[in-house]
Amino acid sequence: MSAPSIHRSTDRATASEKLHAHLQRVLVALVDLHVQGKQAHWNVTGRGFRDLHLQLDELVDVAREHSDTVAERIRALQAVPDGRTETVATATDLSPYPAGLLSVGDTVDAIVERLAQTVDLVREVHDDVDAEDPTSADLLHEITADLEKQAWMISSENDEA
Repeated sequence: MSAPSIHRSTDRATASEKLHAHLQRVLVALVDLHVQGKQAHWNVTGRGFRDLHLQLDELVDVAREHSDTVAERIRALQAVPDGRTETVATATDLSPYPAGLLSVGDTVDAIVERLAQTVDLVREVHDDVDAEDPTSADLLHEITADLEKQAWMISSENDEA
């Protein structure tokens, strides 16, 4: 009895220009969020510093992991991700992060604003992505859930009971 043969399909999913552009925008925002999160991590100061300093590292890890997943999805769709610094600097949808030291409260506000901008972008492209590639849309769901959780946790630093 012979072993079963393995058939490899040459038909791989291919992203349209529109799908590629949407995923590229999300990638750029996540890379920028990662970098801005580190900037905040290094330059937060004041009461509550340590807790926020550590929470920002968690945010950076989430953004980095999701950016890697999106970039790999772009490659799986036979397109090319672009996370170069010049691309991120010129194509990001996020507001620039303020220079210098920021208080804990101001850091919370700045980071939560950038989290909201990223989630808004993901929601903006979602329906078009879902129409072409539900698998990529599933990734967008995970990104939204994780970033909204980060926004809740970080914004709680400024909340009063």
